Amino acid sequence: MEEKELNEKESLSLISEMIQKAKSSFHESGTSAILWGSVTAVCGLLSFAQVQFGFSLGFDVWLLIFVVIIPQIYIIIKERKNKLFKTYQAAATDNVWLVYAISISAIAFYQNIVPGISDKLMLDEGMQLLQKNIATGEVKDYHFFIPSLSSVYLIIYAFPTIATGLINKFKPMIWGAVVCYALFFISLYTSFKYDMLMLGLAGIANWLIPGLILRDRYNKNIAC
Repeated sequence: MEEKELNEKESLSLISEMIQKAKSSFHESGTSAILWGSVTAVCGLLSFAQVQFGFSLGFDVWLLIFVVIIPQIYIIIKERKNKLFKTYQAAATDNVWLVYAISISAIAFYQNIVPGISDKLMLDEGMQLLQKNIATGEVKDYHFFIPSLSSVYLIIYAFPTIATGLINKFKPMIWGAVVCYALFFISLYTSFKYDMLMLGLAGIANWLIPGLILRDRYNKNIAC
């Protein structure tokens, strides 16, 4: 009887512990949000600075997005190992961010590959685009380019954030996405330089700040 009573107490204790964990299951350490927010902020602000101050780093800083995918996969694997259970909300949130990672990578790949391929295809067909300076009469090569996709990026940035915020009723992410949508509408009327600035600000409001709030909550839960 004593052994049975002890087991019942252990079971109740375990159930209570699991309920408490479930209550704070939007929990995620915030590491992913901080990671994406930091990289987006750095890339956006550096792109703005290069245009504003007329210098070049010699490479496209937005290629850092591909580098982030490696630690992102590591974080997902590590967090899954540390979880004793997964709620429906957590599973839905994971899938949202997986779709986001695939989508943003595809667009970045498209933006970096298509212009060069378009030039090559035109040359293969014996065609070449030229541009003429009306004032000086100078003629030089004109390379096909994709119009700025900054506005499209802002919409995609907001998607996983607002979905995560609504699924988990986490207001900082909902407001972060609202800021991102506001920047999207502003970007429709601004030049490339300011689009880059807004992408950097979106990374801060949309991910970095909510991620830091999540991290603080996560650390407090661990301490308890």
